[in-house]
Amino acid sequence: MIMTNRKLFFSLMTASVLGGAIAIGVNTYLTPQNEVKFQSISDQQDHFKLTNYNNDSDKKAYQVPQGLNFVDAAEKVTPAVVHVKCYYKGNYSQGRSRSPEDIFREFFGERSAPRQEQQQPEEDSWAGMSTGSGVILTDDGYIATNNHVVEKADKIEIVLNDKRLFEAEVIGTDPTTDLALLKIEEKGLPFVPYGNSDDVRVGEWVLAVGNPFNLTSTVTAGIISAKARNINILQRSRENYAIESFLQTDAAVNPGNSGGALVDLKGNLIGINTAIASRTGSYSGYSFAVPSELVKKVLDDLRNYGVVQRAILGVQILGVNAEIAEEYGLKNVEGVYIAGVAEGSGADRAGLEKGDVVLKVGGVRVNESSELQEQIARKRPGETVTLLIRRGSDEMEKEVELRNMQNEVSLAKGRTTIDDLKGELGVTVKALSDDEKEELNLENGVKITSIEKGKLYDSRVQEGFVVTHIDKEPVSSADQFYRKLSKKSGGVLLEGVYPNGEKGFYGLGL
Repeated sequence: MIMTNRKLFFSLMTASVLGGAIAIGVNTYLTPQNEVKFQSISDQQDHFKLTNYNNDSDKKAYQVPQGLNFVDAAEKVTPAVVHVKCYYKGNYSQGRSRSPEDIFREFFGERSAPRQEQQQPEEDSWAGMSTGSGVILTDDGYIATNNHVVEKADKIEIVLNDKRLFEAEVIGTDPTTDLALLKIEEKGLPFVPYGNSDDVRVGEWVLAVGNPFNLTSTVTAGIISAKARNINILQRSRENYAIESFLQTDAAVNPGNSGGALVDLKGNLIGINTAIASRTGSYSGYSFAVPSELVKKVLDDLRNYGVVQRAILGVQILGVNAEIAEEYGLKNVEGVYIAGVAEGSGADRAGLEKGDVVLKVGGVRVNESSELQEQIARKRPGETVTLLIRRGSDEMEKEVELRNMQNEVSLAKGRTTIDDLKGELGVTVKALSDDEKEELNLENGVKITSIEKGKLYDSRVQEGFVVTHIDKEPVSSADQFYRKLSKKSGGVLLEGVYPNGEKGFYGLGL
């Protein structure tokens, strides 16, 4: 009986201790603890980790796959894309775009009525201004943009990414491709290297860099949506010789992007942004860029000749689709159908006939009229191109010597080339040093360092003469001196000073 009571006592004691321990534990668990104080949100985020948080997630799980990161391309290109500001006197609305109701329209930038901040520190005020973008192509200041950006501008300024300001000279323009080449006097500039637009594939990532709505250095991303698009946006002047073979992309572009860069993920230029598909004039899905392979040729022509050397086949063409194939009895829906051949043209001389279907141009397959036009537009008069054609059921190659719009193989007569001009003038010049400028109290000028028989010799200009102005326009470098004269014709006035302070004025016939 005693043992039974003792066991009962110890059982009750054990149960009591266990009950108390459990009660204390439950109470401790349910009682709010002192809250940890954090000095910042980031500290708190670091303290509490999500249950599925991976310590290596920053290094592994969220890394952008190789080749899909836009950072390198953006950093490479942004410093070389510039803001183009154009000023207009008189009726500045002459260069404005079409009505907003047009589905496809150029985007000229933002053109506005004069405001106080738009007035320049000059005697004449400006009636209006527009803005756009440009792409530096060389370290010495050649800049690509659109023709419609600079068309009819009375003054053009370039604002670099680092906010430096330069006045630009128009080297040449081409309305048929909507391209223009500008030049500023500066060295050591960042530039965007050419890529190859032929190698670009539909679905490939691209970046558009420009200055939409005056928001400088804006980068957007998208993909190539299509190639060789013809949207009938360029004015069909010059006997319908406009070239439209655009790269289409869904990268967001807006007014002010016009003339900016379209680049691949390596930061190479594959196009110049030119137009948008929009009912309002602002971005709504697609934009269009002149492909870089066409840009190369056009801008080289403008730089070297002052005009574009357009080569033509001398045919009327239609892209082959199901309707065309049925109408003309074609067995295959491919290529470009020749609907007519101009008498005496390169195509006529090569034996092309109405009804032939062009399958390839220089080894490049063509299925749209715009593709054929672009391939021919990359050539110059006098060059020969190989066409693969189908005539009936037979395929054959034809060698065509391309001709110009006057049906000649010679190059078009633009301004004299720089090399020709140097020989014609018979002089060499160099820019003034800072010491020479200070000594002569000049802000600009180029010094004639040698003179031989030529037009300047005939004008009795003496060695050592400093040319400060050409037809009242200031000149600051040797390159600018030759460029300005190369675009002149007829009488030209040279103004300057000799080292002894004597002023000089010379008439020059070009």
